[in-house]
Amino acid sequence: MESASIELNPKQAGTQESTPIDRALEKKLVRKLDFRVIPILWFLFLVSFFDRSNIGNAKIAGMTQALKLKGNDYNIAVTIFTVSYVVFGVPANLLVKKIGPKILAVYMFCWGLFVLGQGLTKTTSGLIACRFFMGMFEAGFVPGCAYLIGCYYKRNEFLRRYAVFFSANMAAGAFNGLFSTLLQKLDGKGGLEAWQWIFVMEAIITLVVSIFGFFIIVPFPENASFLTADEKALLMARIEEDGGSVRDDDITLQRVLPMLADWKIWLCVLGYMAAEETASSLVAFQPTILKDLGWTASSAQWHTIPVYATAFVFTLSSAWLSDYLNHRYLFTVFGSLLIIIGWAIQLAHTSPPGVLYTAMFFVSVGAFINMSTLVVWLCTNLGKGVKRTVGMGILTGFGNCGAFVSGNVFITNQSPKYPVGFGVGLAFGVMGLVANSLYFAFLFYENRRRNRAEKTVARTYTTEENKQMQNLGDGHPDFRYQL
Repeated sequence: MESASIELNPKQAGTQESTPIDRALEKKLVRKLDFRVIPILWFLFLVSFFDRSNIGNAKIAGMTQALKLKGNDYNIAVTIFTVSYVVFGVPANLLVKKIGPKILAVYMFCWGLFVLGQGLTKTTSGLIACRFFMGMFEAGFVPGCAYLIGCYYKRNEFLRRYAVFFSANMAAGAFNGLFSTLLQKLDGKGGLEAWQWIFVMEAIITLVVSIFGFFIIVPFPENASFLTADEKALLMARIEEDGGSVRDDDITLQRVLPMLADWKIWLCVLGYMAAEETASSLVAFQPTILKDLGWTASSAQWHTIPVYATAFVFTLSSAWLSDYLNHRYLFTVFGSLLIIIGWAIQLAHTSPPGVLYTAMFFVSVGAFINMSTLVVWLCTNLGKGVKRTVGMGILTGFGNCGAFVSGNVFITNQSPKYPVGFGVGLAFGVMGLVANSLYFAFLFYENRRRNRAEKTVARTYTTEENKQMQNLGDGHPDFRYQL
């Protein structure tokens, strides 16, 4: 497959050939990065996903009755999180680029306060307000982490690391069911009900972890003080070899506005939105759906664990194979087909509960494979610096509009068949398949066009010309998109 990196030979660059990288030392450096960059971000995301998904567990633990939720009040509380997440996605991610990665821990501390507020509120409006501010502070977290990981790794290393990071939400989904079940045993202790303990305990964990995270999160590569001088030099050489360092690009409205019109970003948004609609349906409604199949609240919590555990295994496996093959598209096809099959089984609703439960495995595996793959696929097809930051903010921000949809299509009085909820999920699965296919087709066509142009017009670049052209990012004539 064609690489997405910008590889300029010495003649094109107008410079002498650089010293070859020692691959043995490079392997040692990558191992060090794996232990230093990824684990803390994984753990922070684990806690983040607890906070985002615990509302589904609290719902069946007594929150609905305690707060006197009526009609679609719960759907509104789920949806308002997405509204603020979308609105603040790009600006929150630009702050990560401007201020540095440690702001991720600051975001986390702030949203932790509002998780606590959910456990202490006595009204529906209080719950909705807390969810809004949670979305605002969580908006920059996932794209910020994706951007940070992409700064340290090459394109053919990125997906495996991001998939490990992203697997935290599956681990959280599995563990959260168990943890919520255990917390329900505290019902009545300290004057708090079971659903309140779910929010309060997880808020305390969030606040404590964010404080430790502030001191452990790595800076951008240019400021990587945890590396020796030789290691840092090798890291920067790797980055340059893979397409250029993380430059201190100016963040101006004049530069950002044209980036917002990039077709590549918006096609990926549609694909991500389709997968997010399914994933957010699982987060907010899976315990309810399982309970409607006949399980008790406690049993429904337990039955969410295998669903997330299976998605965990498949997502990591597909990420490894995708990086090995240096190919993304067919993996998104696989994910989309699983989503379509899973929701079709649920929509038919003629199968026994065991089969309907199996369908949940299909939709979860498909959604999480696509979400992790699309983030990396877009990221590697954008230039370094501000454009990648903007792209990640748009993708995860507007892509989360899928959660806006899922929060309003599972209508309470349609339980347990949920024809609208399952039907919309099926439609979004088809939309994702089409969007990802169009993205692949356009990338393939553009690579062929650039290959023809390169054969027709061969030229060399002076050092100054090459320096200016590097700022073009994916617009550089030697850039080839990853398929």
